[in-house]
Amino acid sequence: MEEKKFALLIDADNISAKYTKTILEELTKYGKVTYKRVYGDMTKPTNKGWKEAILENSINPMQQYNYTQGKNSTDSAMIIDAMDILYSGSVDGFCLATSDSDFTRLASRLRESGMMVIGMGERKTPEPFRISCERFFFLDILSDDSINDGSDKNESAEGVTPLPVIESYVKRIIIENGNESNSMDIGELGSKLTKLDPAFDTRNYGYTKFSKFLQQFKSINLVNKDNAVTAYLTDNGISTDLVEKEILTILSTADKYTMNTGLLNQKLLAMDPTFDVTNYGYNKFSKLLSDFDTLSVSPFGRTVTVVDEKAMKAVIEAKKPTVNGRKIASRNNTNTSPKRIRQSSKKA
Repeated sequence: MEEKKFALLIDADNISAKYTKTILEELTKYGKVTYKRVYGDMTKPTNKGWKEAILENSINPMQQYNYTQGKNSTDSAMIIDAMDILYSGSVDGFCLATSDSDFTRLASRLRESGMMVIGMGERKTPEPFRISCERFFFLDILSDDSINDGSDKNESAEGVTPLPVIESYVKRIIIENGNESNSMDIGELGSKLTKLDPAFDTRNYGYTKFSKFLQQFKSINLVNKDNAVTAYLTDNGISTDLVEKEILTILSTADKYTMNTGLLNQKLLAMDPTFDVTNYGYNKFSKLLSDFDTLSVSPFGRTVTVVDEKAMKAVIEAKKPTVNGRKIASRNNTNTSPKRIRQSSKKA
């Protein structure tokens, strides 16, 4: 397979020359760099470091004077050249090295034309530009040689997606795309994760290997077999049977054993803040409810009603406190009053 060709365009007004080596090393992992250009006013004292970097790395300097105070001609020059290169048909992708969100539309436009767009900038780079790229790398993290192998793994660097969010992404990907055993090859998992979060990189969190990064999540279990590593979702600790019992307990206090599904979800979350329907392979709470034989969900999933009162009463009975092995009857629960029980018995 022929190696992809990339055009590297660097915004010298927003990217320091000290990142040149990091940029080139990272970009060569994706293909061959056929265009290497840096844009800016090289007469500025702040850009003097670029002279050495240009000579050492054979980068073409594109001198841009600021003709008017407060106006930046660098952005315009980069955009014009990018479109010229695009229409030449000589590359397969672009690398835009900048921390400026003004290039967000350019990145989107290049991707609309089928180009792979890699963004590189510092952590201060606005999110709109980061997500407009297919991949984005934080240069100030990658250029830091103090990779700590996860010694500060519980703390995400500023601007980096928090670990709990990444864990939720991983769980969602496995549930939606994995097999029936809720498992997935970590290669495919990593590929889908970077599509959800273009700026994701294990090095942002102090790791060099994706498998090592995943080991910190209690919800993930890794199995190495036949030189392939598979990620399994661990048991979330709450079975669907227990969820059903908790739902029946909540509905036992409702009028006619019926409740709005939104309110029911809130009450369930109050009992267990970690509850999440996606952990059970659903994307809607109403769909989870409809799969319980003891419940009936109204059209459009707005309300839920108990249809198996015997099962509900059995759950309530099992939860009653005991004294010397004997159940204590509740006098305050109107839904289990003798009158209501007699009515249920007659219906049965």
